[in-house]
Amino acid sequence: MAVALHQTIQRLLLIGVRLESVHAGPTPRPPAALQPLVDAIAPVHDRFDRRAIEYGHRYRSGYWAIYLMSALAVLFAVLPLALGWDGALHGLHPYAGAWVGAEVLVILTVSIIYWRGVRGDWQGEWLRARSTAELTAYLPLLAPLVDFEGPGQELDWYRRVFESDRQLPDTAEIARLCAQNESTARTLLRQAWSEPGFAAGYAAWATDILAGQRAYHHNLAIRQHATLRRAHALNASLFGLTAVGALLHLTLHATWLAIVTTFFPALGASIHGGMAQSESHRLATTSERLVEELELASERIRLAAAPLTGAADRRALHDAIKAAIALILEEHHDWNLVVRPHHLPLA
Repeated sequence: MAVALHQTIQRLLLIGVRLESVHAGPTPRPPAALQPLVDAIAPVHDRFDRRAIEYGHRYRSGYWAIYLMSALAVLFAVLPLALGWDGALHGLHPYAGAWVGAEVLVILTVSIIYWRGVRGDWQGEWLRARSTAELTAYLPLLAPLVDFEGPGQELDWYRRVFESDRQLPDTAEIARLCAQNESTARTLLRQAWSEPGFAAGYAAWATDILAGQRAYHHNLAIRQHATLRRAHALNASLFGLTAVGALLHLTLHATWLAIVTTFFPALGASIHGGMAQSESHRLATTSERLVEELELASERIRLAAAPLTGAADRRALHDAIKAAIALILEEHHDWNLVVRPHHLPLA
């Protein structure tokens, strides 16, 4: 997949930075009894995951493009004046109109990005697809916690397990997917808990999934904090150069100083706007907290799974894994609350 604009910007900001990343380890392997369910749900998850990635790139690259191109429009507007090309006697005066055309083209491009982003609801499609992909990914992990024998129940497995939780997203696709796999899950899990090794394998699979989440959030926090530090340093440099340029303008009446005192603060404001709209600080802080909470959740699962000797131990494992899934759902809900208010028009 091609690198999106927002990813390119982050890579440029992180040039020369060494990130202490954590590897998630091998791919989690589900118990054999759950493999058919995992295989049945995987194509649906992959479809929504690809859609979430596509619209996430569009939305985040869209607002970064709007911010940065707005600063570029300021540069194009000031160049003819700063370099004296607007003077009738200047040799490049006949070409000064080209910069005006370039400014109009940049503004038109910004307008098109804005129009397409709002009309196509890039942010909304990203959030909906990401929610569906996340909920789909954890359906096989949730399935052993579902009571498939009771009559007249909710189609959505999440609403069966977390029936008192009001924060669950209302996703019709998840309900359809649960209904399509109800019979398969019931058959696979009818005797699964009584099979030797299932509970231990299920617990190990759950902890491996949480390990992957811990690694993801650890790396995300490290990357976001490093990006914020670089962006703040760059902004401080830009506004510092602006201040120097303004002071020099008191004694040195050079037209090129107008570029420094107009474009540099515009570029700094654009970078600050992009970082603010990305909510890097809040996402990094949340990820740091989740690393610790996911480790505690994993430890509770390990303690509950060693060893299982009766119904009470099985219930303890059931509750530990349910609590871990609830933690993941809560994190996703909080992420939606952070991102949703930042519509593309803010840029």
